[in-house]
Amino acid sequence: MIPCYKYGHFLADCVSSVLDEQDGVDVRVLIIDDASPDDSAEVAQKLAASDPRIDVHVHETNKGHIATYNEGLLEWADGDYVALLSADDRLVPGALVRAAALLDAHPEAGFAYGRPLRFQHGGPLPKARTQSTGSVVYPGHWWLDRRFREGTGCITSPEVVVRTGLQRQVGGYDPALPHAGDIEMWMRLAAHADVGYIRGADQAFYRVHGKNMSTVDFGGQLDDLRQRLVAFDSVLTKCADKLPDADRLADQVHTRLARFALRRAYRAYDRGRTAVVPVDECVAFAEECLPGYRALPEYRALRLRRRIGPRAMPYLQPLVWSAVAERGREWLWWESWKRRGI
Repeated sequence: MIPCYKYGHFLADCVSSVLDEQDGVDVRVLIIDDASPDDSAEVAQKLAASDPRIDVHVHETNKGHIATYNEGLLEWADGDYVALLSADDRLVPGALVRAAALLDAHPEAGFAYGRPLRFQHGGPLPKARTQSTGSVVYPGHWWLDRRFREGTGCITSPEVVVRTGLQRQVGGYDPALPHAGDIEMWMRLAAHADVGYIRGADQAFYRVHGKNMSTVDFGGQLDDLRQRLVAFDSVLTKCADKLPDADRLADQVHTRLARFALRRAYRAYDRGRTAVVPVDECVAFAEECLPGYRALPEYRALRLRRRIGPRAMPYLQPLVWSAVAERGREWLWWESWKRRGI
């Protein structure tokens, strides 16, 4: 399923990677143009006219990417497996074969993913590995626990193939999460099924061109954290019956996100970016995540930098880091001394 908005110039390459480079699987393609103001719809219709495996839906008015995703995933897809591929990305040769083989062999796995390769638009494609060295299936709750512990996703998006029946079971993307819907979706799937990972081979190319939806600036970084918080809390709410240790998971991710926010705040002092980075908002977000945020080492680091001040801190940063490192070495020596019982 390929959503497209003003990406008509990427479509031929994207579709070719799906239909011409995936020998061994039966593939259909749906392109949904979300009322692009350029010639994207015409490009899509020309591609469909040349290959009966391609369907095209054209929106008369723009519905947004979430509604477009859900139209394809929940209303159109009827094969065993479904993949959501942005029009500006492409698959690695054989990616669908490798993913389908894993899912065929492991009915307990709800989706399969592998390593994506990033490449700069206008530059050559990086050399991709197309021979898998095997696969692994992680217990879904173990994989989910790791996401909550790290507070981030580990999937770009184009490298994922989902079992269509499971996609229908868990539902579509959440309109309340326009920028973190992917993270929330993978976690919802993992709450219901195990997770397959393809080793050794690359699965997709992620095109970097400056207009990617995931591109964020300093202010956007805080918005990203807010979206992540909503995404993780959403999973805890929607999958409450599947997650008996929800309180522990919530504590883990709230602490992690608070630390991320405070780290961005204190690094703004190190880099002379306090006029750009919303430091006070970062601290307020940390407090929202974790009422006891003042006990975190990142908050102590921020408090020290505030005392030094934003003008002096970029020049004194090496001294501050040296002092912190020295204290760390002293602490390690003291712990070692205690363990020896001296």
